[in-house]
Amino acid sequence: MLIQIMNLLLQVLVSIVAGACLLRCYLQWLAFNLGSGQSRTIGAYVLPLSNWIVIPLRRLIPSIGRFDVASFLAAYLLIAGKTAILFLISGADLANALWLLLALIDLADLILSGLVGLVLASVILSWIGAGTQIQFLVSLLVDPLLAPIRKAMPNIGALDLSPLVLLLILQVLQIVVGNLR
Repeated sequence: MLIQIMNLLLQVLVSIVAGACLLRCYLQWLAFNLGSGQSRTIGAYVLPLSNWIVIPLRRLIPSIGRFDVASFLAAYLLIAGKTAILFLISGADLANALWLLLALIDLADLILSGLVGLVLASVILSWIGAGTQIQFLVSLLVDPLLAPIRKAMPNIGALDLSPLVLLLILQVLQIVVGNLR
């Protein structure tokens, strides 16, 4: 029971902070301005959650082109720390590098879960929040993922099934990642 409670608490905390690091990495890939001076931008939420771990890592590890290695590594380190704590609580030995592989699988699962959430948010906001700033931001995040699917799919008129196809692809990947675990 203690392990389940710790797992829940650590999962929530780490998912929020590691998710912010991954979002920061993805936004940098999209060349999105995360300027902290603007109080109403996504940067006002992402930067305070992730600066404490990303900034020190950035001093050691530079970005590779548009890929923010420090943010991605920060997310992995947070998940690896959570996995190590849970391994220690359960009495498992950290000498076996299996926990590092499990952390990598958890990172892939977090990425896929975040993408599923973004696609669902995009679909819902296209129905009820068309034209709002948040709908614009979510579309900015999801459209690069939908673009290749839209090119491959035949045009069905006003009905856009590309989010459904992307959700199916993401869910298949989640099944694969779940089976790896």
